[in-house]
Amino acid sequence: MILITGGAGFIGTNFLLDWLLQSDERVINLDALTYAGNLENLNSLKDDSRHIFVQGNICDSTLVASLLVKYKPRAIINFAAESHVDRSIQHPEEFIQTNIVGTFRLLEITRTYWNELEHKAKQKFRFIHVSTDEVYGSLESEEEAFDENHRYEPNSPYSASKAASDHLIRAYHHTYGLPVLTTNCSNNYGPYQFPEKLIPLIIINALADKPLPVYGDGQQIRDWLYVKDHCAAIRKVLEAGAVGETYNIGGNNEKLNIDIVRSICTLLDTLSPHINGKSYQQQITFVADRPGHDRRYAINSRKIENELGWKPKETFETGIYKTLQWYLDNQSWTHNIQSGTYRDWIDKNNKEHAL
Repeated sequence: MILITGGAGFIGTNFLLDWLLQSDERVINLDALTYAGNLENLNSLKDDSRHIFVQGNICDSTLVASLLVKYKPRAIINFAAESHVDRSIQHPEEFIQTNIVGTFRLLEITRTYWNELEHKAKQKFRFIHVSTDEVYGSLESEEEAFDENHRYEPNSPYSASKAASDHLIRAYHHTYGLPVLTTNCSNNYGPYQFPEKLIPLIIINALADKPLPVYGDGQQIRDWLYVKDHCAAIRKVLEAGAVGETYNIGGNNEKLNIDIVRSICTLLDTLSPHINGKSYQQQITFVADRPGHDRRYAINSRKIENELGWKPKETFETGIYKTLQWYLDNQSWTHNIQSGTYRDWIDKNNKEHAL
């Protein structure tokens, strides 16, 4: 049995669904069901005895301890996090609590649990911490991509909170010997992504004939990783990663934000054209840039490729096509997830960034 945190969120959902397609090993899924956690994602597992859902927060030490004692998982994979930069700028304390305090409490309870395991189980136990490339800061156009030895230079409350959690993970390995591994991934996209992030936001706004907001000049560069490739990489790290090590996971797809938006528009012009024949590109709207917006991220994935034999299967072209088709086929999901709270936040953010 394994325990995952944040299994009703975007990456956690995809990991859980893929895991149970490939394994009969049971999963305890601990999720606080904040605005980005959605049990509808897991409807297909409603009657699956391999999936044990528990609503709760990683800051709740008593609850986490009781789950470890009851189920005795062989591994913990920590997906739980506040993850949207814009929200971290407006409400940084939530990010401090979940990403730093939550990780600390999870580590403390895990350390107690791990110390009490019998020798063989203790040797096999693993704690995987899922992090981000944003902890490394911003790259200039000519700089080499982030590798695992790149200096940490976080520039937003979100990335600073994730950097702090990464440091806690490292410290608990070096101080207490806890068998941890850290993964730092590039921008994920794919099914079930909450529509505050760029790709689902553009898809949903396009289909609703709303403006497609692009920050600043749209020349920010990101490396894009299809979420199911990311999940496969995490499974590799759990299976064969070296304890105490960090593995960078990227999609080898550096793209300008404006090019991402235009690619989606071009695909939609073919897959779901406007009745009046206009191009979706006419909806593109440039808005005031995000404060402290990092210019470029890029991931060097050679370590995980060379040591663990993982490579992304999807190109950006194949991955974005699958993603767009999923959103077209699941418009009831997107309708249901856009609660009043979500709409209020989007409206507030749009007003702040209006030119």
